Amino acid sequence: MTTDKRRTLVSLVLDVGVPLGSYYLLKGAFGMTAVAALAWSSVVPVLRTGWGLLRQREVNGLPLLVLLVNLVGLLLGFETGDARLMLVKDSAISSVVGIVLLASVVAGRPMMTVTLKPWLIKGDVRKEAAWERLRRESPAFRRAESRFSGVWGVAFVGECAVRAVGAYTVPVDTMVWLGTVVMGVTMVLAFVVSGALGAVPMAHMIGRAACSEGRGEAEPDSSLAGSTHG
Repeated sequence: MTTDKRRTLVSLVLDVGVPLGSYYLLKGAFGMTAVAALAWSSVVPVLRTGWGLLRQREVNGLPLLVLLVNLVGLLLGFETGDARLMLVKDSAISSVVGIVLLASVVAGRPMMTVTLKPWLIKGDVRKEAAWERLRRESPAFRRAESRFSGVWGVAFVGECAVRAVGAYTVPVDTMVWLGTVVMGVTMVLAFVVSGALGAVPMAHMIGRAACSEGRGEAEPDSSLAGSTHG
């Protein structure tokens, strides 16, 4: 298993598996109330987000917002004793992420680029140069880049709406696992659509530009070699 796959697996276990499993364990085996079980099951994701911010040693807007929304949701849940309000907290996180992503697109600084660029470049120097040139010179490339973040923004806002409705219409015990299903389906759909509308066209443009730059570098070398042999 590669390092990236291991990291993804660990993230899924800590951010999805542990909260989901601990909720049912704490409520069923230890007899906690739904509010207490939801609060304690949120501890690991909150600590992971906080640790990530400390490790980076810099203020990163999106994780900081997620951490603040988590903490506010926990405080409101304890204050009101409303388990459904704590479920809405998860929806609020999705809406915050979605709105921030859409705002970044409007501002011309799509935030998902930080995640997308390394995936498309793969450490290739020519692709890195092609990316920078396309970003400066190609409106089509910039539109595809914006579409990628835009799709994820819309997906998160949509997920927020679905989970918020579910929080007040579906039994709490059901919504705990159903919310995870909604999140998973949203992620898969966003990945497919953003790939088709953004990542794939960008990859093709980068590949063509990198090949073009490679040929441009090779031509002077071949002419130099010819003059040397002559």
